[in-house]
Amino acid sequence: MIEVEKKGILIEKTDLGFEKEGVLNPATIKVGDDVHLFYRAVSKNNFSTLGYCKLKGPLTVEERSDTPILSPQAEYESHGIEDPRITKIDNLYYLTYTAYDGTNALGALATSSDLIKWDRLGLICPQITFLAFDQLANSKQEINERYLRYNQPQYSNSPEKQVDDILLWDKDVIFFPRRINGKLHFLHRIKPDIQIVAVSNLDELTPEFWQDYFLHLNEHIVLTPKCEHEASYVGGGCPPIETEYGWLLIYHSVQDTSEGYVYSASAALLDLENPQKEIARLPFPLFKPEHDWELKGVVNNVCFPTGTALFGDTLYIYYGSADERIACASLSLSALLKELLLYVETSAIINKPLKHSLNTL
Repeated sequence: MIEVEKKGILIEKTDLGFEKEGVLNPATIKVGDDVHLFYRAVSKNNFSTLGYCKLKGPLTVEERSDTPILSPQAEYESHGIEDPRITKIDNLYYLTYTAYDGTNALGALATSSDLIKWDRLGLICPQITFLAFDQLANSKQEINERYLRYNQPQYSNSPEKQVDDILLWDKDVIFFPRRINGKLHFLHRIKPDIQIVAVSNLDELTPEFWQDYFLHLNEHIVLTPKCEHEASYVGGGCPPIETEYGWLLIYHSVQDTSEGYVYSASAALLDLENPQKEIARLPFPLFKPEHDWELKGVVNNVCFPTGTALFGDTLYIYYGSADERIACASLSLSALLKELLLYVETSAIINKPLKHSLNTL
């Protein structure tokens, strides 16, 4: 088994207006020995902006901004900028977040060369109604019936207006930290699965692209729920980490229990050259809510991983705790990989032998 050490609460809400209701779900990027956190800060009425702090080493808060570093500007993000993730590709930082307008929640992107000045590139997820999605996705294939259960809007009062206004929610956009076979790859999540996109450049993300994508939706699924702790749905967590055994993916998994939904951190390995291909997956949570600060909050029973930092062999995982505070857990990266390799998919061994044996860890 993997030994996970809970480091406890790292950052809590303050009396400042923009983060008075909670701080959670941080994007993290390590630069030298510093870790930069861009976190969701929640004010009254669930209005979200991005706060910022810098850590010296993995756990010591050295600097924290008393104002948001990104606030809503466009209509598509008018009610909030939520749940960021950050990746560096070549010399550019890609900051993705969920843009919420009070009705729709869709993945958006901002880029920076210095972590200070950000250029907003807008929504990169499809802007499509559920009805249009349902027609496309079911026209050439049979999709999981839970796509209907989780994504169909509940209409009331003015159905005709809502059919036009309510879009398919597409969240948890996370870029891989390098091009793979010349293409940008990013994960995204339409419940209940995690899907993947590969494009040469972002200009390819046209309505025509998404129409073809949904016609072949099953071909783009990376992970689908299959274990008890993820029985309800799975979603993106931290940006993938490249290892010699594959892309290490720390994701969130959700189980509906008598206590309500329980959000845990989980782990899988994806193929380096074809990250749509799953190599291995832990059949149990990497870690789950167990302490008061994870069990009780704005949303109970939540460990929601969104960022990591690697110091030597120690992997620090930063996560939202009960949708109210930011916490951290640590573990040995080599121990996690060794454990994952105990659960390698048979098809992964047959189709492409692992580069190294388990004994090299």
